[in-house]
Amino acid sequence: MLLAIDVGNTNTVLGLYEGADLVHDFRIETHRGRTTDELHVLLASLMDIAGVARRDVRASILASVVPSVTDIIVEAVDRAFDHDILVVRPGVKTGMRLLYENPREVGADRIVNAVAAFERVSGPVIVVDFGTATTFDCISGKGEYLGGAIAPGMEISANALFSRAARLFRAEIARPPKAIGRNTAHSMQAGIVFGYVGLVDGLVERLSAEMEGEVRVIATGGLARLIADESETIEDVDDFLTLDGLRILYERNA
Repeated sequence: MLLAIDVGNTNTVLGLYEGADLVHDFRIETHRGRTTDELHVLLASLMDIAGVARRDVRASILASVVPSVTDIIVEAVDRAFDHDILVVRPGVKTGMRLLYENPREVGADRIVNAVAAFERVSGPVIVVDFGTATTFDCISGKGEYLGGAIAPGMEISANALFSRAARLFRAEIARPPKAIGRNTAHSMQAGIVFGYVGLVDGLVERLSAEMEGEVRVIATGGLARLIADESETIEDVDDFLTLDGLRILYERNA
């Protein structure tokens, strides 16, 4: 089995693959204060929950945007499974040409998403990843990483509103009944959700206009389905796009 680990600023997602099939997945909090011993125990516990013997996990791959957590996971995986983990960083074979001015500035998760999306559509594609930040990554029809855009995530934007406006209370990030809110909660939800849909569609249209060919749009991340249901540009949602990209990169480097 292959263990794929995607470390984000808020959550860490893990997937177990048998060949190309994702057979188990887990989501845990990205805890910067967790020790190697704690993470070792957590990994062992997750395998027990899945009913997987640790000796059956023969290889692992990691993409992380939290440097302080990366080395701890590397050591914990070594202890738990007795093998070295492949870390997505400069020097790893991606099969994708990066046209960014400084390729080292591109987050590992963005490259992994780009690889997975192009493998899926074999043509020009934009990946919208709804994480702590919302990222827009553009891949050409030749499989080149062109660059993209970064916007504040929905939860960051909502938290800023709740914390900075004295008379506003915290409301669930959910679709309101109508755009015209008849109470404060629905008014905030309309502004956050429908406003964010406008942000996404507007950016995708601008990005698509600067690309060649018929551009596909794939979304991933925690709030992707909420926005995709209202969006006019998002065509598909793949909750495990990043994990699939990690599997593909492992196969290219194995």
